[in-house]
Amino acid sequence: MSIEDRDGSTGSRPGSRGRRARSRRAWGGSAAALVLASTLAACGGDSGNASVLTWYINPDSGGQAEIAQRCTEAANGAYTIEVSQLPRESSQQREQLIRRLAAEDSSIDIMSLDPPYIPEFAQAGFLAPVPEDVVARVTEDVVQSAVDGATWDGEVVSVPFWANTQLLWYKKSVAEAAGLDMTQPVTWEQLVQAAQEQGTTIAAQGIRAEALTVWLNALIESAGGSVIAEGSDDPAGIQLGLDSEAGVRAAETMKLVSGVGGPAFSTAGEDANATDFEQGDAAFMVNWPFVWPRAQSAVEAGTLEASVPADYGWTLYPSVDTGQPSAPPYGGINLGIGAFSTNVDGAFEAAECIVSEENQAYYFTTNGNPAAKATVYDDPAVLEEFPMAPVIRQSLEQAAPRPQTVYYNEVSGGLQRTYHPASSIDPAQTPQEATDLIEAVLRGEQLL
Repeated sequence: MSIEDRDGSTGSRPGSRGRRARSRRAWGGSAAALVLASTLAACGGDSGNASVLTWYINPDSGGQAEIAQRCTEAANGAYTIEVSQLPRESSQQREQLIRRLAAEDSSIDIMSLDPPYIPEFAQAGFLAPVPEDVVARVTEDVVQSAVDGATWDGEVVSVPFWANTQLLWYKKSVAEAAGLDMTQPVTWEQLVQAAQEQGTTIAAQGIRAEALTVWLNALIESAGGSVIAEGSDDPAGIQLGLDSEAGVRAAETMKLVSGVGGPAFSTAGEDANATDFEQGDAAFMVNWPFVWPRAQSAVEAGTLEASVPADYGWTLYPSVDTGQPSAPPYGGINLGIGAFSTNVDGAFEAAECIVSEENQAYYFTTNGNPAAKATVYDDPAVLEEFPMAPVIRQSLEQAAPRPQTVYYNEVSGGLQRTYHPASSIDPAQTPQEATDLIEAVLRGEQLL
């Protein structure tokens, strides 16, 4: 999310490194001071002490380090969890881990994984199989999209930790003036019409980055299709669903929205959109929940008028077609257990502690990363910090993962090249052009 990708890839960064609404500490930057072990050990390094578990984490605001400490204390000497921070960008996290796991690095016990890369890790044999009893426990009361994102080839191969999704954020005053009933599902076309009538804009992720893939995938899924119509371990066997009725509808929608996206639409990511929603022309925005604690913190810091977030409304992601439920983006982080760990059983035990309901609620309220467990959304502390929590939970039940394939990098890279900028999309040609490019890349006939 990236948080980024605030989806987790950054996911978190897709994802979401939001801060507790009342916290006065700066977002990010504190993780380095809080981690128990802040640098990566040399490839293949091993302490030789099986009771010491190393958890490779994506950057956050110190929440994973705190959870590691909590679970270490709860273990009563059975194991100690040390954390080691991965690079900020999701692609760099993937590269770092794959390189080490390809060398059968036994120091990787637990790793925070961006869901799109889970099939690749599982197919390569880099993840220890999840025991059936562990599967039963870690998927109980978990939102459907997080279970789907943890699954590859029909089996749960990772442990859902936190899940993320995008909501439709809107200025209540503008929606009311436009005559929109936000208690009912709205379509992208309705939003475009409202923006045109009210002289405002829609903030969506038009940047050439992972965020663009996230948006396109959500549109195709919302239209009833999939980027990959039929998957395969063999790249030649993959059938893409871009040049389909759903794919064309998605292309039409991207093109339409770009017309009311503002002058910087082609370079706008999650943070830029949040700023535009706070201080610019945008009255409608699709974005991760981090925008709420961000606005609250800005009010506390005196850099944003309290009247601004007071006008915020939120609802489910827009539909592509009237009467057809949307399939919002899904992001977050799952926990993978290294196949070469010298203490796989201990690592799974620690992972179960990490994803406990208590720890997920803590992580949600302090770091702004929504929980994978549905029951967390009933927690009074969560509801106090995130009044939109019930909508987030509903969105996660409807959300769809990005294309699940071992060739995700190639697919996402091809989509970003052909669908950017959105203003240049030709619904009659772009889906086929993207299909041709990605298929050529998968055949090894072209490079991205």
